[in-house]
Amino acid sequence: MQQRQLGPFQVSAIGLGCMNICHAYGAPVSEQQAERVLLAALDAGVTHFDTAALYGFGASETLVGKYLSKHRSKFTLASKCGMQGVPNEQGVKVRVIDGRPETIKATCEDALKRLQTEVIDLYYLHRWDKQVPIEDSVGALADLVRAGKIRSIGLSEVSATTLRKAHAVHPIAAVQTEYSLWTRNPEIAVLQACRELGVSFVAFSPVARGFLCGPMDVSAFEAKDIRRSMPRFAPDNYARNLALLPAYNAIAAEVGCTPAQLTIAWLLHQGDHILPIPGTTSVEHLMDDIGAASVGLSADVIARLNALINQHTVHGDRYTAQANTEVDTEVF
Repeated sequence: MQQRQLGPFQVSAIGLGCMNICHAYGAPVSEQQAERVLLAALDAGVTHFDTAALYGFGASETLVGKYLSKHRSKFTLASKCGMQGVPNEQGVKVRVIDGRPETIKATCEDALKRLQTEVIDLYYLHRWDKQVPIEDSVGALADLVRAGKIRSIGLSEVSATTLRKAHAVHPIAAVQTEYSLWTRNPEIAVLQACRELGVSFVAFSPVARGFLCGPMDVSAFEAKDIRRSMPRFAPDNYARNLALLPAYNAIAAEVGCTPAQLTIAWLLHQGDHILPIPGTTSVEHLMDDIGAASVGLSADVIARLNALINQHTVHGDRYTAQANTEVDTEVF
């Protein structure tokens, strides 16, 4: 697989997002299936694995540590802090955004144990806690770099302005934000800021949370599937968005690739500093995704894709109003 720079590291152009194996899109797969996916990715040349304290409230980090730690020298490990599960009054863990320096450092210590490693290569602030100056949160991450706990710092779902403030405290290696044909927010400002500052851009949900893999029965989503609350998957919006797929699938057929490969290949063509991290629970889908690295797209095909699926043709916001208050990304 082709290689790209992720901050100071050279990694596979396509990485693996490790959220799906235990979190977000319904019931988690079995531990044995998670192991199969993780090891198949490593065997296929994936050298960039991305997880977080939030995913399964530590379960994803635990699985990555259990099955990949013995191969630690073969890949770049990324994880995230600043958003994790905290027990409520009933003892049930709930998602909390907390960017206080002491919380960041404690979360890192827990992550190192779960990941069974002495150092995390790239450690992101998963969300900017707007109650804490970004300079303070990044300062805590800089302390972790100096202590040898992490090697580099990343930010997730931040604006260009916040990135510049953070970068002034300590060099930022990567910004991670949702980016695909149907989510263009990074194009407003943060992609350009990354280019100017020499920051890598990691694109999560590159296949549009499964939408660009083919039609889905949204009524069959499991109760805990986070797409149930996303406006783009609401029945009326989803019905209108489905109208985009026939022309999109026709372009994929013309190019000679699968729909999933087409959208990942489009991302790879947007800039050498962009690294998609699709997630999956299936080895078959994994192999399909990483096959996008060998798909070439002409300028004409890219132009047609841009005209077909963009912020003007997709119906519904990517997040609910509440979730939008928790991110710092620019909006159209």
